[in-house]
Amino acid sequence: MKKTSTIFQDGDHKWVAIVRDPARPGHLIDTNEYLVTHGGAGMLLDPGGAEVFPAVFSALSGEFDPSALRAIFASHQDPDICSSLALWLEFNPGMRCYVSWLWASFIPHFGGNAETFVAIPDTGIDIALDGLVLQAVPAHYLHSSGNFHLYDRQARILFSGDVGAALLPAGEEGLFVDDFDRHIRHAEGFHRRWMGSNEAKRSWCERVARMDIDMLCPQHGAIYRGADVQRFINWFDELRVGVLAN
Repeated sequence: MKKTSTIFQDGDHKWVAIVRDPARPGHLIDTNEYLVTHGGAGMLLDPGGAEVFPAVFSALSGEFDPSALRAIFASHQDPDICSSLALWLEFNPGMRCYVSWLWASFIPHFGGNAETFVAIPDTGIDIALDGLVLQAVPAHYLHSSGNFHLYDRQARILFSGDVGAALLPAGEEGLFVDDFDRHIRHAEGFHRRWMGSNEAKRSWCERVARMDIDMLCPQHGAIYRGADVQRFINWFDELRVGVLAN
């Protein structure tokens, strides 16, 4: 079963990271899922693939009633992001899935119907969760052509999808980045190859540098917090991307 860690809590406003399944087959890339709760409602961010659904569902159920999930946020269209969609909808058919308009007719191949999907325009939208307002932040071409991150202004957390991701070796699987210089070596090749536009990267860095962020939470690897958030933004800003990794 995956591990759960509460990374933020203020009353009934909570963020839970669902990470590191020791039983995960080695041929599957490791993924982080995040649960945001406020009041009695929950939203699951990048719920993962069908293969990891049992582990994610079991871990989430220990923290929150899955029947109270109101929505799924899918940063983009990849199978490790949301190929488990049909399984979540089987349990809770009324859930909505927020996704870029670009993928709103592609992701239904994973499940759902016309009522399931809320198409996000390129400029982003605010998403309400039982009184909490979350912001869908444009991150197009990083790495998907229709890509969004999710910002919680109250918690000062940015869910950053594949931006910030690192492919961690055995023995370096902590929840948080503890040594930025050592950690970023595991992120460099991924970002050079998977991020497709230097112009889009610069725009994203300028946008998020103006935000108040205590934690930057990627879909793979470890969470950046405190001063390491700005360190990552500065590092990413200087990195040349859209090239083959050595």
